[in-house]
Amino acid sequence: MPKVSHRFHGESPGSIKEERGRESPKCFPASKKSECRLDAQTASGVREMKPGHGFCIATIAFAEVLTCLSAAPGAIAARTNASFPKPAVDEPIATARSQEVAVLSGGCFWGVQAVYQHTRGVISATSGYSGGEAETAHYEMVGGGSTGHAESVKVVFDPSQITYGQVLMIFFSVVHNPTELDKQGPDWGPQYRSAVFFSSDEQKRIAQAYIAQLGAAKVYPQKIVTQVVELKAFYPAEGYHQDYLKHHLDSPYIRINDLPKIAGLKKQFPQLYREY
Repeated sequence: MPKVSHRFHGESPGSIKEERGRESPKCFPASKKSECRLDAQTASGVREMKPGHGFCIATIAFAEVLTCLSAAPGAIAARTNASFPKPAVDEPIATARSQEVAVLSGGCFWGVQAVYQHTRGVISATSGYSGGEAETAHYEMVGGGSTGHAESVKVVFDPSQITYGQVLMIFFSVVHNPTELDKQGPDWGPQYRSAVFFSSDEQKRIAQAYIAQLGAAKVYPQKIVTQVVELKAFYPAEGYHQDYLKHHLDSPYIRINDLPKIAGLKKQFPQLYREY
């Protein structure tokens, strides 16, 4: 049985037509692989649909909400600890301003990017792809699940304000559920796997030690399945994926799956939270 890629993201017909160079379908866009993959539209996209497709729109929009609601609890796993442990192994806070890069994969990059855009000390967060080759670093190809890529986010941060370990603390606590294998919430496939792409031996050491620490503390009732792999390259995603949450606050997918992550960051780590 081949792996099936499931997608419930809310892309608007306009963005699909402009960025992918094809006509918007009459109802919702069908995947190249018809195996249970649904590209659901945002509320703004629904308003752009032609008259006469109301029943189709209402039916699929309702199905999207039900799907997201049923999958949302899996986005962040139930934890056994009320407070999240700080990394015991970490870099010290730098004495001078500089830049360091973390590349992380934790499911759909829309929400991951948005969380780090709200994180104090982060200079930039860019959605993209890591794990595969340059020629396959394209959304439609990555969505098939066979390119080796994972939807990832490149986080550029100032180590005089936030450490690499603290970036990982946010990643393992509010960004995603590190116990889900090849999926995240309503999104299925190896392109949504949990991974830390390290760019130095020190990053590798901190990531491996932190995963071991969280496992020993039994922070999650299930085993953490996050991969710690060397970063070969990071390829920025298409423009319409950048700052997606900021521009699609009306999307059911965003409201159900991603806005709670930002709220979680503000609640759990108020000292690391910032507004846009």
